[in-house]
Amino acid sequence: MKLLFLGDVMGRAGRSALAEHLPRLKADWGLDFVVINGENATSGAGLSGAHAKALLEAGADCITLGDHAFDQKDMLQFIETEPRILRPLNFAKGAPGRGARVFEVPGGARILVAQVLGQVFMKRPFDDPFSAIEAVMRTTTLGGSVQAALVDMHCEATSEKMGMGHFCDGKVSVVVGTHTHVPTGDAQILPGGTAFQTDAGMCGDYNSVIGMDPAEPLRRFVTGMAKGRFSPAAGPATLSGLYVETDPQTGKAIRVEMVRQGGRLQAAGL
Repeated sequence: MKLLFLGDVMGRAGRSALAEHLPRLKADWGLDFVVINGENATSGAGLSGAHAKALLEAGADCITLGDHAFDQKDMLQFIETEPRILRPLNFAKGAPGRGARVFEVPGGARILVAQVLGQVFMKRPFDDPFSAIEAVMRTTTLGGSVQAALVDMHCEATSEKMGMGHFCDGKVSVVVGTHTHVPTGDAQILPGGTAFQTDAGMCGDYNSVIGMDPAEPLRRFVTGMAKGRFSPAAGPATLSGLYVETDPQTGKAIRVEMVRQGGRLQAAGL
């Protein structure tokens, strides 16, 4: 199976880049399934129902969220009507929506997609992500009931993301980190056959401070005082993420490549 995961979509620039590049990538690369983290797609804070529809129309098969899952209040209702959107498994016990789902892929294959929030350095004390994902992995068998499985580990600490990769190694096809908006250079296949990258990076304008126009973040760093709200940078965006091919029998990864398309980080890729 050919999978594409794209990191945190950042504001209008990220949405525009997806609309421009994703249909071509799906056709050129023969992608079977595309997962996008969309939790910053609306003004850099959350995802609205209208923008969720736009990401799905651009070619996303599944959208994951994160700690900003419900910053846009209409998502509280919209997520109940759209099964292709997943919030973190361990967000809150009463949160609407689901944190994991098995999707049907054209041709009859099935893929599990799940998302968990980390605990280290996060602003809120979320439930244990390891026990949450373990409970989901018990419900499926890689290479059996599902032909692929992807886990989005949304958190600050690189060590916690790496820990999740090793915890899931051999039990899922891909563990990929999101949240910090800076792509890491460690795409690899772990010993048990799970593709891993600590952070996929963002789909946004890299002439920025993690996707935000630099003026306000710099003011706060230099003076310690806020003058206005953060606003997403509006220049040309780079699509950043991870491409993975899996073995059709075992579901384990056989190829992994970092993705950089368009914008400032364009690189020779697939």
